Amino acid sequence: MEYTVETGRMPIFDDEGEIQVQVFYHYYKVKSAARRPLIFSFNGGPGSPSLWLHLGTMGPRRVKMQADGNMPQPPFELVDNPHHWLKFGDLVFIDPVGTGFSRAKDEKTSEKFWSVKGDIESVGEFIRLFLVRKERWASPLYLAGESYGTTRATGLSGYLIERGVSFSGLILVSSVLSFQTLRFNKGNDLPYAVYLPTYTATAHYHGKISGDLQELIGQAREFAFGDYWLALAKGANLTGEERYRIRARLSALTGLSEDYLERCDLRPDIWKFCKELCRDEMRSVGRLDSRFKGIDATNRGVDEGPEHDPSMSLLMGPYTAMYNHYARTECGYETDLEYCVFKGIKKPWDWGSAGEGHPDTSEAMRKAMSRNPYMGVFVASGYYDLATPFFATEYTVSHLDLDESLRGNIEIKEYEAGHMMYIHEGSLEKLAREVGDFVSRTRGK
Repeated sequence: MEYTVETGRMPIFDDEGEIQVQVFYHYYKVKSAARRPLIFSFNGGPGSPSLWLHLGTMGPRRVKMQADGNMPQPPFELVDNPHHWLKFGDLVFIDPVGTGFSRAKDEKTSEKFWSVKGDIESVGEFIRLFLVRKERWASPLYLAGESYGTTRATGLSGYLIERGVSFSGLILVSSVLSFQTLRFNKGNDLPYAVYLPTYTATAHYHGKISGDLQELIGQAREFAFGDYWLALAKGANLTGEERYRIRARLSALTGLSEDYLERCDLRPDIWKFCKELCRDEMRSVGRLDSRFKGIDATNRGVDEGPEHDPSMSLLMGPYTAMYNHYARTECGYETDLEYCVFKGIKKPWDWGSAGEGHPDTSEAMRKAMSRNPYMGVFVASGYYDLATPFFATEYTVSHLDLDESLRGNIEIKEYEAGHMMYIHEGSLEKLAREVGDFVSRTRGK
């Protein structure tokens, strides 16, 4: 397939016409007489550029990893990606302010965009300008986000529809729309329930429990919002007999000992689970992808969290090196700027009015779907994702308060991989095929 790729920085102006930021992008276009879909893509963090989706699944070139997604021995290399998304749409990869090569005129200006609101407004303005300058207003439009990028995408769907931009679909990879499902705060028992099926899948993968994976996940789903949820709700009123029964069942589904679960008050958070599951092997398991194990400096003690996330550590080197090679060598983008992966955001993210509670952009998506009943939503989740668990996503979708006529617009697909399910070769092909089918169904005439 012949295509062109354009790299550059789009200036965004303030009300006085002065440049505030320069947003870096890659634009892939296939010459065609047909009206091709246009897919805007970004990753999450907040603070991550778009290299993961770009060189992991969507673009025509990808970072070569081992078949299971593990890190190969350096030096790293790029290979052709036979499952690229150019087959069904033109692609725009966006690096939000402070990530990648995107820069504001100064740090004080940057801080305006390091917030839920400022981030949505700046990316929204980039999309508007792009549609104007590239004359793509008549194209079927899509947003593809991963992790916090799904928070951004759903927020954008509500923000932009009020400004005349309607999307044919949202593609949400490893979603977090309601942060209540992820934050193990005092008094918030919801994460303990929605994380449970991922704990079960992880324990099964590492041989800590046995049985059929799908049957075990089904049992964990049922227990999570059945007896376990009732036990969590009872708090200190849980009787001794009930506690014994819940503890034994929780141990059978997580692979954690009953003694450890008792010390956790039946509430193992993600960091405790990552540290404890394979402690007997002197290993911790990954947060982004719990299939991977890491070596910690202290695995014999009682410290409650892993030293690092092995699944992130295994990806950071290959993707950073190969993106820098690709942008400069294959795309011809010349700059001495550092390509910032996570470290470009130099202050805490401003969560706005949600900072005291739980940020949530699911309502923005519901409003966008209500105003544009043709918009489809494709949701992809990995069984081994402890950053944005699949059952948490199912919970959020089932609590959208969406009109019954629109519920069929959302489809959820799950993969036997982690947060970046596409690093697993089998899931890479499956994801591309299922997203391609989704775009074909929702693009219109």
